[in-house]
Amino acid sequence: MRRTSLVFFPVLITTAAVLAAQPAAAEPTTSPPTGTAEPVATATICNRYCDARDPALATGDRVPVTAGLSGRTLALHLSDGDPMGWAAIEGTRAGDEVWLDRSFDGGTSWADGSRLGLTTTPSGVGGWRTQMYNNDDWANRGVGALRACGRAVDTSAVACTQWARTKWNAANRTEAAATAMMALYDNGTGLFRGGGWWGSAVALSAVIRNVEVTYMPSYRYAISTTYDRNVGAGRSQFRNEYSDDTGWWAMAWLDAFDLTGDRRYLDTARIAADHMHTFWTAACGGGIRWREGGTYKAAISNSLYIQVNATVAARTGIATYRTRATAGWSWFASTGLIGGDGLVRDGLDEGNCAPGGTVFSYNQGVLMSGLTELSALTGDPAPRARARQVADATTRPGSALTDSSGILHDPPEGWDDCFKDGAYFKAGLARGLDELDAALPDHPYGAYVARQADSAFSRARNAFDQYSLSWSAWTKPQGPGCQASGLALMNAAH
Repeated sequence: MRRTSLVFFPVLITTAAVLAAQPAAAEPTTSPPTGTAEPVATATICNRYCDARDPALATGDRVPVTAGLSGRTLALHLSDGDPMGWAAIEGTRAGDEVWLDRSFDGGTSWADGSRLGLTTTPSGVGGWRTQMYNNDDWANRGVGALRACGRAVDTSAVACTQWARTKWNAANRTEAAATAMMALYDNGTGLFRGGGWWGSAVALSAVIRNVEVTYMPSYRYAISTTYDRNVGAGRSQFRNEYSDDTGWWAMAWLDAFDLTGDRRYLDTARIAADHMHTFWTAACGGGIRWREGGTYKAAISNSLYIQVNATVAARTGIATYRTRATAGWSWFASTGLIGGDGLVRDGLDEGNCAPGGTVFSYNQGVLMSGLTELSALTGDPAPRARARQVADATTRPGSALTDSSGILHDPPEGWDDCFKDGAYFKAGLARGLDELDAALPDHPYGAYVARQADSAFSRARNAFDQYSLSWSAWTKPQGPGCQASGLALMNAAH
């Protein structure tokens, strides 16, 4: 989302000591800081302080990213406690330009073309810098990032650093993943930019669960915003012609109910569960179809059917949902969708009722979640034991989904990107392993989840805490699907 209402004024720096050491940064908190802001310049952003503040007043100085520019070095400086940043250029020549860009959509675009604090290097100095500018726009729920940019006077070359941000609402890797996720949130639509319909449900669930595990309340507003903006869309109550889309939204609203206690979210989840039941047919002995008018019975739809109905039953005590969840698992277990290797296949068609298709991570994880919830609901340990068998098959080094070094790989890594459906699949697995692990006395999957999180954090993350499609290397551009999966993983490992 490009912001069009802000006007920025270049401010020249009057000191040559632009790279002096600063005091240690104040410990970042997890909500907008309080205090009296400095006088407001026209149309600037003001949080704790207003834009165009002197870096000499910064409470800290951290340099997360640099970039080369025709023999010069551009550096992004961040003061986490303020929280603001500035751009600096070293090895400069007279006439070089330096400025900041600021983005409120995850780095896809930058507000008004930015060039915040644009200033030209005078003669006789070795380094130059802009003034400080705010990372975020709290008044408008703008979750932002900064980068330092410059233009060389002799070559006209332009370069910028990577995007990065202060540690405000990003004090640890779990909070930072949520903040990078929320940088993609569109307050106007109540969905995640580029995230699609069901993908936004997965992303919202990850944000909600992040509030639960980190106790960081900053992004709770996304729950009601998403609901209010979209509850009347389409068929209303987050229903459409796809049973799995409806299931993902049902789980998001069940998560919202668990966090907030707001009954309207539970009511919407019940309506969604009832809608999913309309997809049930007697063909192949039962199960729900993936799409209205189709004949394919997808594993993901039926796993969500078990999970949604079991969770609604647990929250309401209504026997109908318990009966549906139990019947859904009874059918699933009889189909052969769980193969001899212990892994779940993608689905079956009513034409021949033969299970088949690719082994995807989310088919394993959502079934784990559903069976874990079903055992908790009924007191029968058998579904949970079956979930453990699927989890063991999934996490075994050398399996179809885990490489010999113990790192998860999903088939979409070979053909997807961070904006398509496959990028969200690992979110379902991370959640499923987390919920199953919590329900087992020996907690057998915690080490596996921690290994994935450590690998993703150290090898598949950029300076803005955005995650790649692979968790072992940076392989694809960042985007909402990869971030939702990365956030779900960090939640699970927290």
